[in-house]
Amino acid sequence: MLAGTPAADAQTTSAQSSPPPQVQQLLNLLQDPAVRGWIDQQQQPAPALAGPPPSASEMTASEMMAARTASLREHLASLAAAAPRLPSEFRNAADRLLAELRGRRLVGVLILVLGFVALGAGTELIFRKVTARPQRRIVTLPSETPSDRMRAIGLRLAFGLSEVAIFGLGSIGAFLAFDWPPLLRQVVLAYLIAAVILRLVLVLGRFLLAPDGGRRQDTERFRVVPLSADAALFWFRRLAFFVGWFAFGRATLDVLSALGFSPEARELVAYTLGLGLLAIALNVVWARPAASDALPDATRHTARHAVAPWLLSLCLVLLWGFWVVGFMRLFWLLAIALLLPAAIMVARTASHHVFRPVGGSEAPSAPSLMAIYLDRGIRALLIVGAAFLLAHTWHIDLVEMTGRDTLLTRLLRGALSSIVILLVADLIWQVLKSLIDRRLARAEALSPPGTEAAVKQARLRTLLPIFRNVILVVLVAVAAMMALSALGVEIGPLIAGAGIVGVAIGFGSQTLVKDVFSGVFYLLDDAFRVGEYIQSGSYKGTVESFGFRSVKLRHHRGPLSTVPYGVLGAVQNMSRDWVIDKVTVGVAYDSDFEKAKKLIKQIGKELAEDPELAPHIIEPLKMQGVEQFSDYGIQIRLKMMTKPGEQFVIRRRALAMIKQAFDENGIRFAIPTVQVAGHEEAGSVAAHQALKLVKPPTPE
Repeated sequence: MLAGTPAADAQTTSAQSSPPPQVQQLLNLLQDPAVRGWIDQQQQPAPALAGPPPSASEMTASEMMAARTASLREHLASLAAAAPRLPSEFRNAADRLLAELRGRRLVGVLILVLGFVALGAGTELIFRKVTARPQRRIVTLPSETPSDRMRAIGLRLAFGLSEVAIFGLGSIGAFLAFDWPPLLRQVVLAYLIAAVILRLVLVLGRFLLAPDGGRRQDTERFRVVPLSADAALFWFRRLAFFVGWFAFGRATLDVLSALGFSPEARELVAYTLGLGLLAIALNVVWARPAASDALPDATRHTARHAVAPWLLSLCLVLLWGFWVVGFMRLFWLLAIALLLPAAIMVARTASHHVFRPVGGSEAPSAPSLMAIYLDRGIRALLIVGAAFLLAHTWHIDLVEMTGRDTLLTRLLRGALSSIVILLVADLIWQVLKSLIDRRLARAEALSPPGTEAAVKQARLRTLLPIFRNVILVVLVAVAAMMALSALGVEIGPLIAGAGIVGVAIGFGSQTLVKDVFSGVFYLLDDAFRVGEYIQSGSYKGTVESFGFRSVKLRHHRGPLSTVPYGVLGAVQNMSRDWVIDKVTVGVAYDSDFEKAKKLIKQIGKELAEDPELAPHIIEPLKMQGVEQFSDYGIQIRLKMMTKPGEQFVIRRRALAMIKQAFDENGIRFAIPTVQVAGHEEAGSVAAHQALKLVKPPTPE
């Protein structure tokens, strides 16, 4: 078609009236007041005498506050100015995307994204069908011992991660295999990556929580975090919803940036999406289930359950507010303060649950060494990661900090070294404490009294708690000194001063020193052990525990006495080796003495042959002879030797058998009697008494 014709003129006029989309976008940007203001500011000549801006160290507190307030006001004003421009920003982004799609609709992009997601899901489904038999075999694996549980849990995690990799290859890999326009590639790839992230979180959630216990109860035993089925399902859904909202929201912001959105408009959209995250978090705070009974420390949070939702809600609102106003240092500090303790508690609970003893019995006071290593390792990683995150968000260059020698850098290096020292000391304490507690738990098993095993167990129950307390004191003192030294504190004068103070305290508290040293010598002499019955003066009872300066005695009637070692003095230990129990029985004067002796000897033989009492009898019951002649009968003495504490039961059985044998053989027990004389006898008795009163006594 030639130029100059009416059709050509019409086309020329149309081309001039409707410029290309890129030109139209440039014109729209030039009409933006913020862009025009920036261009005008760049065109103004800089003042010749203006010096460099003052540094933060040269600014006073009021100047810094004023600058911060002005920056905040400018930030909020830019957001308010960007709000009316959002519709035009979305239209411009849609126009640019449509121009990239060459006339296709936005629905086509959505269908394209969903198609590749479906392709990845289909690939994952094929992989799952191919590996269905091995995965079913994992569910049937034993889970009694910690090694069996770790093997099954590791295999489940490996298959889950393989499914995510297959999903990523089927979706992102298939998309990248074709040649797409640059803008379309960026848009679709952002959402596909968000889908892969969501899929990865779902796999990790199923690995930790096993939320499908209602349909597949065989997988509950592989749950890493010990929660009920309802609680696990609740946390799994909220976690997936939160991460999905965040991942696709982040992808949306990247897409808007690629489509030419202004920074203020993107921030406004981001803060709006952040309200969705805040709503999900508030729903978790108020709708979360109560602490499960499976958690060993669930009862400690029960008292704070009514207050915690309000405090958590306030902290979450503050987090969103800090993010909006740009206080990112406070934002990350508060976020770490909220998440770090919860993450440490979950890691501790999960590690102890996975490495619980055989048979499912929990032993929170004596966890296994692997549980301690895993718990303390994860705790160290979380604390170090939180420290590096704070350093990054606060713009602290740790590498540069090591090359400088200022007061701040020394304090920061000392703080990091102190954290490492405390973590190592905590690991050593937990390992030693676990070893001692497990040894104490084995020593609680009852052995036959008097045997070598019982003596050893009693001594262990006595010494190990004291040894544990000594280790704790030494570790705390050494760790505190090393931490102070890392912070730059001279600990030499501190140690010397502590020695002087210790000497002064020793002179001022001689009773305390006496109690401590007396306790040490009692333990060295092995005077008493835990579980033994002792008597010292007016104090007697069973030894329940040892303290730093006192011992706790439980009286056989119940009262508990705390007696300082310096007050004990001479101690009678009634639970060592053997005891001799002597019993006195009164029989009538006309009883057959020899027959009673034979009956008692026979009863002693029967007691020694009793399978229940025989292990506790050292010498059988026998009669020693006549003890004395009383007013009402003959007192005979019986004796037997038994193990300590067993004489009471044997004595009760022996007395019952003596009563029955004497009754059957006509041997009467001595009973108090009163003899009443007749009238004539009474008169002669009275005369005799009168004669004794009248007649003087004959000299010897």
